[in-house]
Amino acid sequence: MSGLLALLDDVAGIAKVAASSLDDVASQALKAGSKAAGAVIDDAAVTPKYVAGFEASRELPIIWRIARASFRNKLLILLPIGLLLANFAPWMIAPLLMLGGAYLCFEGAEKIYHLIVPHHEDHKDHHEAPVDAAMLEEQRASGAIKTDFILSAEIMTIALAAVPASTFWMEAATLALVAIGITIAVYGSVALIVKADDVGLWLSQNGRLGLTRAAGRGLVRGMPHFMRLLTIVGTAAMLWVGGSIIVHALKEMGFGGLGYLIHGWAHSVAVMVPEAWQGFTEWFATATLDGILGLALGFILIPIGTRFVTPIWKAATGVFSRS
Repeated sequence: MSGLLALLDDVAGIAKVAASSLDDVASQALKAGSKAAGAVIDDAAVTPKYVAGFEASRELPIIWRIARASFRNKLLILLPIGLLLANFAPWMIAPLLMLGGAYLCFEGAEKIYHLIVPHHEDHKDHHEAPVDAAMLEEQRASGAIKTDFILSAEIMTIALAAVPASTFWMEAATLALVAIGITIAVYGSVALIVKADDVGLWLSQNGRLGLTRAAGRGLVRGMPHFMRLLTIVGTAAMLWVGGSIIVHALKEMGFGGLGYLIHGWAHSVAVMVPEAWQGFTEWFATATLDGILGLALGFILIPIGTRFVTPIWKAATGVFSRS
């Protein structure tokens, strides 16, 4: 009997350790995933355009196809590469992080630049020959999958840098949870965004109550404004996160002067407000300064990216710019 009680006590101890480990994995995954906010918001803001113009019945299948590819990209390609880097070449993480941060800065600055200077694609001849629907769907889905791979690489690199040093399996479980959670969040949000106007239209036509029909009409009218707001938030998040990644990566490489300077300025601003608001004010000032840094770096990178990197990338892979 005592042996059985001892066994049950051991099992209970193992269960506690396992539960603690799962809790640690979830906690680390949440923290790591939050660091990739800019890329995640941008992904959610960009993806709906790939299903624009298709029949309503094809929207969700296209999104599901892109989501499946995103799971594959993150779990079967990027996660193993990330674990290899973390365990055998950790010195490469900071430079790769800077590369991802620079890409976010470039993307955010390019969006703002195209608001100021209209893109040449805005003036295309609209009398081109119609494209077969199946061929257009294939082109759009392929483009979205390639774009997702780039953003997924950014997300996984950012998450990897945010995961504290641990055992191989703890790191693998954390990154896998980040990959699954972010992919579900992004493409679940995209599906809701894409179908929101259809839901609103249905409610406006079939709602039993006047309030329900009014809510449906409001949803239909509000979605274009929501999409514009999402684009603005995504752009701001890209610049903020991109700038903060650059600052953090420089610090990891032994160049922490810029980070200390930003922290000092933000702290100077924070002490000027009531104590209850100092924490938020310091965070907001830091984010604003990171965003300004990201915007400045992005504008510097625009001619480099458009004149050299993008043509080389197109020639090598056929990936076209999202802008």
